[in-house]
Parts: sequence; structure tokens; C-alpha cells
Amino acid sequence: MEKQVRRSCITIGDGDGVGVDHNSCYMQKFRLYETRSKFYMIGRDKNRTYWRILKIDRLEPSELNITEDYTVFSEIECCDILRRMHEGNKSTGGLKFVTTCYGIIGFVKFLEPYYMLLITKRMKIGTIFGHPIYAITKNEMIPVPHATVLSKMAYSNDENRYKKLLCSVDLTKDFFFSYSYNVMLSLQKNLSDNITQGQLLYENMFVWNEFLTRGIRNTLQNTSWIVALVYGFFKQVKLSISDREFNLTIIARRSQHYAGTRYLKRGVNEKGRVANDVETEQIVFADAHDGCPMQISSVVQIRGSIPLFWSHETSRLNIKPDIILSKKDHNFEATRLHFENLVKRYGNPIIILNLIKTREKKPRETILRAEFANAVRSINKILRGENRLRFLHWDMHRHSRCKAINVLTQLGKVAGYALKLTGIFYCQVTARQEGLLEHSHSE
Repeated sequence: MEKQVRRSCITIGDGDGVGVDHNSCYMQKFRLYETRSKFYMIGRDKNRTYWRILKIDRLEPSELNITEDYTVFSEIECCDILRRMHEGNKSTGGLKFVTTCYGIIGFVKFLEPYYMLLITKRMKIGTIFGHPIYAITKNEMIPVPHATVLSKMAYSNDENRYKKLLCSVDLTKDFFFSYSYNVMLSLQKNLSDNITQGQLLYENMFVWNEFLTRGIRNTLQNTSWIVALVYGFFKQVKLSISDREFNLTIIARRSQHYAGTRYLKRGVNEKGRVANDVETEQIVFADAHDGCPMQISSVVQIRGSIPLFWSHETSRLNIKPDIILSKKDHNFEATRLHFENLVKRYGNPIIILNLIKTREKKPRETILRAEFANAVRSINKILRGENRLRFLHWDMHRHSRCKAINVLTQLGKVAGYALKLTGIFYCQVTARQEGLLEHSHSE
């Protein structure tokens, strides 16, 4: 956790909860039209004051050609442009409305044609200081090229199989996004002076559709038409203690690196990325009252697979398959890279909580425990002071079996120890004019 005191600003919503900086325009509603030769996407802001046009070529069967009109139009001007487009394309069927959408998820190509993934329905699931957070309730995948330019390959069994695989990903579960709040970043990073902006936001490890949006981002050099999806968990509730209300938000962000199902991806890769890497953030804030500033706190922790080269065979008949520990990384280079990456992301100290078993009749998890301890010991030899890794062994299985022990109480003591070392992010904010929230004090 960074502990320096800062001053910063974040936008705050007005009475209806819309968190938009009044000096910026976020397009968040779009209408897609088509002619035989092009798709036309019309984008606008919530207040219908800011209108833009995107053009996507449909006559190239296997290339993605996107152009953007940088002019900002009024609603009347947009209607006039659409009318003239229809008149100019009457000989080939005119201009046809396709769908309303709320952002582009990305573009993907398998064997021949590109497909455009769109959010066609959304649902508000919470707000962070007036910035709406949304989930997807419906999405569509639309072929970009016109049917008349496609070859037989576009209808092949292989192409259909790849399409079916992508469509099997249910984007209506566990995905969320925001137009005006960088939900892929922690609150502390969002309030920092050197906040990431623009395309760099999509290169964040917690943006699920980074690859799907790479083509349009590189072509347009902006992110106006797309949304950054985070895969994980978002929940927000209002609680009351001693007649004082406060908001609790839990956000879990799953890394796009070394991703895979729990039993198929284990351990670390050569770049130091671990399987099932999840950042969890708890945000608590109490609304301002009686002239007092709003108080906000945030705590971030991460979880991930043990950063060693290991795996196990999956089997329906064997619920506890043997763990296979690879010996190819004798100097624990990948493990060291993993912790160096954590230091860059979060700073020192790094506290490791190892929950695997201490004793087993047949060595299985204990093999990992011993090797992980060796790895940390080896890395710590070249580290000093606060930079040294703090390693805690806590046998979750043993504590859970003992009825006399309250596991959550015991884990709370561990959490208390960690928080004493790292601190929490805390700040007080006061509402200013023009819808800005001043970050007045932090520790």
C-alpha cells in the first residue's frame, strides 16, 4: 500500500446518480445501421448533446477497415446525415436499422470473416461515487462482411465450431464495466495523481477483452466506442451500524494472464504470472453529513495459485490426484519474477498467506508447501528489511476440523497482522462545485 499523502480529484454524480465529468463526454448509447457496403454506428452521450459516427467497411471478406468521423454532430445533423445515407443507397436497399447497443466488446476473426461483439442490453448493478457500474444482460455477435462477399470457408464446420466456442462464454454472468469509472483499477489508483488513461487502461491485466479490442484501438487510437470488461465479482450493499449508514462494495477482478479453469491451470508460467490470479477490493464509504466530509477506505488483497511449476492430472474417479512438481526452475526465477511484479503493482511489504496442509498421510499438498518455503527462503537471501517476503503458514484444513476454533476469528487475527504492516487506504473528501470530489486527505 502506498502511504504518501495526496490531493486529487474524481468526478461525482449529480442527483440522479450519473457520474460524468461535465467537461468530458462519454458515449454510452449507440445505434447500428447497415448498407450493403458499410456499417454505420451512431454514438451519443447520455444528455443527447454529443453525437459521433463510426464507419465499418463490409466489402472486404477478411480484413477489418474502420474509420471514424471526428466531427461532433447535433441530433438534428445526425438525422439529416442518416436520411442522406438512405437516399444515396436506395439502389442497393437503402440504409437499414440493425440494433441499439451500449458499446463494442471487440472484434474477433477465426478463419475468414471478422465478427463484431456488441452489448445490446445492460443493467445497472451499483455506483462508485455516482459513477454507474453495469452488467451485460444481452449481447450479440454480428458478422462484419456482407453475405455476398463471403466464401465457403465462412460457413465451414471449423468456422462454426470456433463461433460456438466463443458464444459458449456467458457474458451475462460475472462481467461488469463502467463508462466513467476505471473499474479495472483500485480506488487508490483511481485517486492517484498519475492515473492511467486512454489505451493504457485496456492493457491492464484485469481487462478481459484487451485482445478483442486491440484492432479497433490501434486503428482509431482512442477508446470512445468500446467498453473495458472486467471478469470477476461486483456486489454493493448499504449497511447500518449504530444508526449510521455506510456503503460496502466488494470487487473481485480476475487476471487475463495465464487464465484457465481451476483444475487445468495451476502454478506459474515463465513470465511469473500465476493461474487464477484475482485482486479483491473492499471499499467502505459513509456519506457526508452535518458539514463533515465523506470518509472512504479501501483494502486490496490478491489470491493466486502457488507460484511454482506444478500440475496434477484431472480425473473423475480420483478426487485427490497426485501433484506433479516440476524441477525445471532450480533457481526459482519464475517465482522471483512473480513477486517482483507484485512489488511493482502494490509496493512492499508483501505478506504471503499459505493455506495448504502441514501434515498428510500421503505427501501431496505438503510437497508444494515445502518447495514454496524453499523458494521464499532462496528469494529472501538477496532482500533486506521491508523488502523481504513475509511468509505465513496457516493450515486451513487443520483449523477447520477443530470445532473449538472459530476459523473466521483466527483468520481475522492474521488479517489484523497484515493490515498493521500495510495499512489501509483512507481519505476524506468534500464535495465542490462543478460536480468534482476533492480528495482532501489520505493515509
